[in-house]
Amino acid sequence: SELIKPYLGSKYKLTEVPKSLIFYMSKHSGPVNEIQWCPVQEQSHMLLSASMDKTVKVWDAVNTGCSLKTYSCHSCAVRAARWSSCGRRILSGGFDSMLHLTDVETGKQIFSSKSEFRISALKFHPTESNIFVCGGFSPEVKAWDVRTSKVLRVYKAAVQQTLDILFLPEGREFLTSTDAVSRDSADRTIIAWDFQSAAKISNQIFHERYTCPSLTLHPKEPVFVAQTNGNYMALFSAQRPYRINKRKRYEGHKVEGFAVGCEFSPDGTLLVTGSSDGKVFFYNYHTARIIHTLSPHKEACVSAIFHPVLPSLLATCDWAGEIKIWQ
Repeated sequence: SELIKPYLGSKYKLTEVPKSLIFYMSKHSGPVNEIQWCPVQEQSHMLLSASMDKTVKVWDAVNTGCSLKTYSCHSCAVRAARWSSCGRRILSGGFDSMLHLTDVETGKQIFSSKSEFRISALKFHPTESNIFVCGGFSPEVKAWDVRTSKVLRVYKAAVQQTLDILFLPEGREFLTSTDAVSRDSADRTIIAWDFQSAAKISNQIFHERYTCPSLTLHPKEPVFVAQTNGNYMALFSAQRPYRINKRKRYEGHKVEGFAVGCEFSPDGTLLVTGSSDGKVFFYNYHTARIIHTLSPHKEACVSAIFHPVLPSLLATCDWAGEIKIWQ
């Protein structure tokens, strides 16, 4: 994209809050569960979306706002989809319990496998590009190798569902957020795992009685944020013993049972989240104050993500199947 070229190789400028709508993209006939910019900077005009309408789409979300490709390999809702690090493949998982790795250009499946459970979370390993971890409606989380189409490791937790997966830097450890919130204790809500040994490192990270539908890592500091169903985001250390920061809470938005995503801006200064009332909230990471709110959607806004290269370009998506691009 010619719009991205001038920014390649130069230092990312300060993120500002986007104010105006550039593209309104609405080709999904069901809620959009997840969006992700292509991780290859030269191809980061492309945006991936996964929807309850059983499809995965790739959009030119920088130049034209048009849908480039639609992939219909799933027979049920697609809950999770991720770009591979090379930008040439898309990994998707859905409520049909199927995992597909699709060639972006040809639309052909490079890898397909049936899981024993409906899939709700997928993440590629940050340094091993052929390995991914998947979780869903099961007490187990599994690491797969796409070269062999086999499960490498199984991580067993006494839970019913995995809501999100977050790799910590270098990929030696990862976190899962789960639906386990018991009456007497909140252990197992966030679990830390050793990737290689499949051992549990800690399940005593978050002690409040709320599930955490999404987790996100700060781009520069060793901290992560958990979105909670208590209508606030909690801040934690990304190093053992993963202590919560009791002085900072990011609140004001609403979650209300939706899998509302949250993310930091690439420079780490802003924390952005969707909201079940259709709004987007921008928080100052350091002060935890709300800087700005957008009202982009009538239905629940489940994701708001900054572009990795273009400062202040933001994509949002909602429960009505709409995707919007802001600047």
